[in-house]
Amino acid sequence: MKKVLIANRGEIALRIVRACRELGLSSVAVYSDADARAPHVREADEAVHLGPSPSSESYLRGDLIIAAALRVGAEAIHPGYGFLSEREWFARAVRDAGLIWVGPPAEAIAAMGSKTAARTLAIAHNVPVVPGTTEALHDADEALAIAARFGYPVLLKAAAGGGGKGMRVVREASQMASSLDAARREAKNAFGDDAVYVEKYIEGPRHVEIQVLADAHGRCVSLGERECSVQRRHQKMIEESPSPAVNAELRKAMGAAAVRVAKAAGYVNAGTCEFLLDASGAFYFLEMNTRIQVEHPVTELVTGVDLVQWQLRIAAGERLPFTSTIEPRGWAMECRITSEDASNGFLPSTGRIGYLRLPGGPGVRWDGGIGSGSEVTLFYDPMLAKLIVWAPTRLEAIARMHRALGELTIDGVETSREFHMRVMEDEEFRRGDIEIQWLERRLDSLVGAPPPRAQVEAAAVAAALLAERDRRSRTPRTAAIAGTLSATQDAARPELSPWARAARAQGLRGE
Repeated sequence: MKKVLIANRGEIALRIVRACRELGLSSVAVYSDADARAPHVREADEAVHLGPSPSSESYLRGDLIIAAALRVGAEAIHPGYGFLSEREWFARAVRDAGLIWVGPPAEAIAAMGSKTAARTLAIAHNVPVVPGTTEALHDADEALAIAARFGYPVLLKAAAGGGGKGMRVVREASQMASSLDAARREAKNAFGDDAVYVEKYIEGPRHVEIQVLADAHGRCVSLGERECSVQRRHQKMIEESPSPAVNAELRKAMGAAAVRVAKAAGYVNAGTCEFLLDASGAFYFLEMNTRIQVEHPVTELVTGVDLVQWQLRIAAGERLPFTSTIEPRGWAMECRITSEDASNGFLPSTGRIGYLRLPGGPGVRWDGGIGSGSEVTLFYDPMLAKLIVWAPTRLEAIARMHRALGELTIDGVETSREFHMRVMEDEEFRRGDIEIQWLERRLDSLVGAPPPRAQVEAAAVAAALLAERDRRSRTPRTAAIAGTLSATQDAARPELSPWARAARAQGLRGE
């Protein structure tokens, strides 16, 4: 294996480019129209244009990606995370094309791709799961009968899903029919599969996941846990390793359970088993993510293991050099830096990054996919980068993260920086008193108040004056100012959704 095509974009694509370079491998980036000048394109050894900006016409076109790999003579494809990374058909197509898939076998992706199938596999190998069904629901009557047996509340979940899509909490029987219809509809739209199952809803658990690595020679090991409970609408925002709720004994038990599930699925490469952890220390298997995770850097910093390099090494046939769970050293924490305005309901923010100042100093890592001049659009996920820190203790890591966030400057778009700083200052967070509902409960105290109407109107007037000046001087800033004017005017129109307002700011249709 000498050349690797990276079927992704942004910070994870750049992360893989760097791993390839350190291993002496050539890297090939792919890009859409919107990403023609992106950092991952500039840093890769080669780059191939895929197509228009929408991901459905570029990063989700498996046929174009495989053709590009064959055309440039790449021997392997690394999918990163998201897009096609967990598509069994794509992994199989890569393999059928005679290329190396840097990830688990297609059969393992298929085995773990359905939550119901993964639950069945876990139960068969003595791994605890949340009480629930292992088959998709047929109708509301069946769901009502199961809920009566478990007791309310229950959780409806898409069998093929993730990220909170196709998920509904049902607290009483009268909500079941409408909730099931909504969950099925959302699952069908998001995943092309309307299968939904039901499980007992556990109040106030933590979301703790276990990183595993497995080679093709039968060796599979756990690299400890990550605490991922700080979530908004089922989307992770802050992750850390280790978890403040996990001791050495629990870490060993959860790691052993994750390894059993991975081996049962015939797993090879990097993967993550997700668990719920309740206040008593009982844990329940949820699903397995058959790819590298966004939050993998916190594990790398506390274990000293480069997960992305080991993905490539395993794909090339190397054996893992360790045989047992690696105990964490120190504490690592990650904040996802997104182009969202937390004080305005996490309104998406678009535009050109005019100035970028990165934090530095001991124990600070920046995994970013942006630079000065980068365009932030609505075509892709709002995550711009990840800020990660390491320190000897959790409180020292929090202090270091707060300092690093204070040094970070991103000019041109609104970001989540200030929100993260407030979380670092929150006493409950500092004590580690968090669970998956914590952020929703604390959100009002962690976001700033939206700007008053007078401030919005003043901004609109200022933008109008600048736009008129630029129109007369025919400078290239006209379009950008017009977008700012549209955004400030729309901010005073509550009937527009945040995404519609952001789309209008980009000059796209959207009411």
